[in-house]
Amino acid sequence: MEANAVLDLMWIVICGILVFFMQAGFTLVEVGFTRGKNAGNIIMKNFLDLCIGSVGFWAIGYTVMYGDTIGSFIGTPTLFFDDVENMHNLFFQTVFAATAATIVSGAVAGRTKFTTYIMFSFIMTVVIYPISGHWVWQGDGWLTELGFVDFAGSTVVHSVGGWAALVGAILVGPRLGKYTNGKSNAIPGHNLVLGALGVFVLWLGWFGFNGGSELAISGGSANAVAGILITTNLAAAAGALSAMTVSWIKYGKPDISMTLNGALAGLVAITAGCAAVSPMGSFIIGIIGGAVVVLSIDFIDKKLKVDDPVGAVSVHGVCGALGTLMVGVFAIDGGLLYGGGFSLLGVQAIGVLAIGAWAAGMAFVVLFILKKTIGLRVSKEEEVDGLDIHEHKSNVYN
Repeated sequence: MEANAVLDLMWIVICGILVFFMQAGFTLVEVGFTRGKNAGNIIMKNFLDLCIGSVGFWAIGYTVMYGDTIGSFIGTPTLFFDDVENMHNLFFQTVFAATAATIVSGAVAGRTKFTTYIMFSFIMTVVIYPISGHWVWQGDGWLTELGFVDFAGSTVVHSVGGWAALVGAILVGPRLGKYTNGKSNAIPGHNLVLGALGVFVLWLGWFGFNGGSELAISGGSANAVAGILITTNLAAAAGALSAMTVSWIKYGKPDISMTLNGALAGLVAITAGCAAVSPMGSFIIGIIGGAVVVLSIDFIDKKLKVDDPVGAVSVHGVCGALGTLMVGVFAIDGGLLYGGGFSLLGVQAIGVLAIGAWAAGMAFVVLFILKKTIGLRVSKEEEVDGLDIHEHKSNVYN
C-alpha cells in the first residue's frame, strides 16, 4: 500500500478511537446531570448503545447507509459486512452510529424501561440513522445531489438523535415531581464534576469526530484537518462563553450546567460547517449556538413542558439544525455572506426539515408501538426508588 494511503487509513482509525471515547463522555455528562439513584442504569444504556451499535451496524446498518443506492434513498443491504479494504471505514462509521443512538438516552433518563430502550437503540442504529445518512454521505443520495452540506453530522448525527430524543421525552412523559400546578421544578444533577469531566472528554473526542470526517490527512488534507480542528475548538470555546454570559444575564449568576452545555452546543453547531467556514465564521456560529441553547432549554422545559434532564434536544436537535443552516450563511464557498445568495441556505433548510421529519416520524412510530406493547415507562415505585435497584439489582453508590 502506498505511504499516503497508509497515513490516511491510520488517521481515520485514530479519529475513530477518539469518537469511540466520546461514549465515555456522554455517559459522564448524563450521569452527572441526573440523580444518583439512576447512575447505573445510565451507564448500562450508554454502554449498550456502543455494543448494540457495533453489532447492528456491522450486521446490516453499514450497507443500508453505504451500499449501492436504491433510488437515492437507501443503500442495498447485505448481511455481516466483510470487505477487508473498508474495515477502517466500518469502524469510523460504527462509532458515529452509536453516537446518534446515545443522544436519546439523556432525554428519557430516570423513567424509561431498560428493555424498551435497548430495542429502540437497535432500530435507531440499523434503520433510522443509516437511511437518512445515506441521503447525505453515501455519494448518490438525493440530498447530496441537491448540494446539501453536512460535513461531519450536525444534522445527520446530532439532529437525528435530538429529534428522536424529543419524541421519546414527550411519549415517556416527565419525571415525577417535575411539573406541579403548571410550574417547572428543577431536579438538579447529583454530580456536576462528572458532568464537567464528560464535557471535556466530548470536546477532545470531537477533534476526531470533525477532523476524521476529512477521511484523509495526506497532501492538501493536512492543512484542511488543521483548519477543521481550529474551527471546532473556537466554536466550542465561543459557545461556552456565550452560554455563560446569557445565563449570567438571565439568572443573575453564571450557570455551571448551562456553560457546559454551551460548549457542547458550539461543537454540535460547527460540525456541519467545520470545513466550510473561516475561523471567524466558526466563532460567530459558536456564539449563536451558546446563546440559543440557553433559551431553547428554558423554552422546552418551561413553555413546552417537555422534561429533558440533560438538555439533549436543545444541544443536539436545535443546535444541530441551527448549525446546518448556518453553513448557508457562513460558508466561504456559496454562503450568503460571501455572495452566494440564498441558494445554499435553501438547500440546507430542505435537508434540515427532511431529516428532522424522518427522524421524528420514525421515532414516533417505533416508540408508540413499543409503548402500546411492552411499555415505555417504569412503575411509580421503580421511579421513586431508582432504576438501579429495580432494573439492575445494584447501586452505584454503596
